[in-house]
Amino acid sequence: MVTTNEIDVASISKTKNGSGEGLDATIVDVNDFFDRIVQGYNDGSGELHLPADVGVARSVIPAGTGAARDFSYIAPEIPEYIESSCTGCMSCVNQCPDTAILGKVVKVDVLDNALAALTDEAERGFMANQFAETNKFFNVPKKRKKEPGKFGIFIDPTKCKGCAECVEACADLGYNALKMIQKEDKTVPIYEKSINFFRSLPATPDEFINDRIAVDMMLAEQSMLYVGGAGSCAGCGEATVIRMWLAALGYVYGADNIGIAASTGCNTVYGSTYPYNPYIVPWSNSLFENGPAFAMGIRMKWDQQGWEDKQLWVMGGDGAMLDIGFQSLSRMLSSGMNIKVLILDTQVYSNTGGQTSTGSFTGQDSKMYSYGKEKPGKTEMRKEIGRIAMMHPNTYVSQTVASIPNHFYKCILDAASFDGPAIVNTFTTCQPEHGVADDMARHQAKLAVDSRAFPVFVYDPRKGDTIKERLSLQGNPAAKEDWYTIPKTGETIDFITFARSEGRFAKQFDREGNPSETLMDSQADRLANWRMLQEMAGVR
Repeated sequence: MVTTNEIDVASISKTKNGSGEGLDATIVDVNDFFDRIVQGYNDGSGELHLPADVGVARSVIPAGTGAARDFSYIAPEIPEYIESSCTGCMSCVNQCPDTAILGKVVKVDVLDNALAALTDEAERGFMANQFAETNKFFNVPKKRKKEPGKFGIFIDPTKCKGCAECVEACADLGYNALKMIQKEDKTVPIYEKSINFFRSLPATPDEFINDRIAVDMMLAEQSMLYVGGAGSCAGCGEATVIRMWLAALGYVYGADNIGIAASTGCNTVYGSTYPYNPYIVPWSNSLFENGPAFAMGIRMKWDQQGWEDKQLWVMGGDGAMLDIGFQSLSRMLSSGMNIKVLILDTQVYSNTGGQTSTGSFTGQDSKMYSYGKEKPGKTEMRKEIGRIAMMHPNTYVSQTVASIPNHFYKCILDAASFDGPAIVNTFTTCQPEHGVADDMARHQAKLAVDSRAFPVFVYDPRKGDTIKERLSLQGNPAAKEDWYTIPKTGETIDFITFARSEGRFAKQFDREGNPSETLMDSQADRLANWRMLQEMAGVR
């Protein structure tokens, strides 16, 4: 299996496709693909001189080719690790959308031997400073008379887009173990040596991966099913969700037992910018509106072959799933088939420049509903796919955000284990369309929960016969109240608070900062949705 620790042509050529067999050499020669095609695009000559081939005609891109893509030239800054402030919480590793920051635990004697083998003193010192003695991995095991390990953080300069999402996540937790620094002539070369040193070290020993701590899954090699190299925007909220989703499935089920049917959208564009594929698992792109129907055909074929236990997931945006493709989704849910759905809910058609979907919030400024004198942005209320999906027979439904990792991972794995159709709807910040900074995807997703813009919940038919028994609002702050109030400051976090933080609502405020009537209507809609969820869950 291919991992981020050792990605080479030989290992990728052994990756299995959806039929369980190796990639047919008559379709694409994987070694040739790397040697000729990927390298041609890397040096800039590919699109000018390479002829069309059978692989292009069949729209085949081998697994993991994104590992060979180099983004080191696109950002002037890169994160610097401060080991003395690190706790080993893994938040930075989990929140990175590009597999550009990785963690590893190495036993002390193994690390000492590896460092001793480095002949350059400055290089040896740099590598040593990438490891911290944390309570979690060093002090606690030592106290228990077990062999301790040092926790290391490494940044891959070829994958980092300089979004600073990792820095924001670390700072929000109060650790400040990362900061952005300007790239200098020697920065990228030493970072490249550093990530190569990381890959030369053995995998994190199993005893340092705690199954009860969800974020620790990212320490396991089998979780690294998204190798980076995707053409997504810097800080993309979707990419973080996809990485974490595949990490959970890879950790529990393994790469050979996962398949993806993707609906056309941003995810399929940045996931297949020829010749780069960031996925290790097999995936196929269908039309924008029929991903669930496409998955039904795959599921039936797999079941005929005796592959009933393989995980099949449909992935698509809110436009593809709860707007133009809703009928296909509803039919799939009603079928009772064992297919899971991941919805990347950006509240806009991001791939077409941010036009509205029925999942858009009232008052947001976007294509098809631009703010003007006659029409103050979108006026319709948002369609709630979670509430609609609950009404389908025997369907698991959850709504979650990557910024609450424990809740997110629980939702993914609960959906995966459910015997029947399941939906996981996730808030995914689209920086350019939401009007937020590159490093704010995690922050905005959390704020969406706190402000009731996007409440998290789990609806699990296995929990009982009534909606009250099945529906849990755990994960929302002040679940019995209308709005959440920050205890220390007394500030009430409502939908207006959320809207102030995003550019898509900027025109709904006057010069004094007062919200418009349209935005107040949007706030009333968000409160009504929250109160309905409270009533259904029996907490109101």
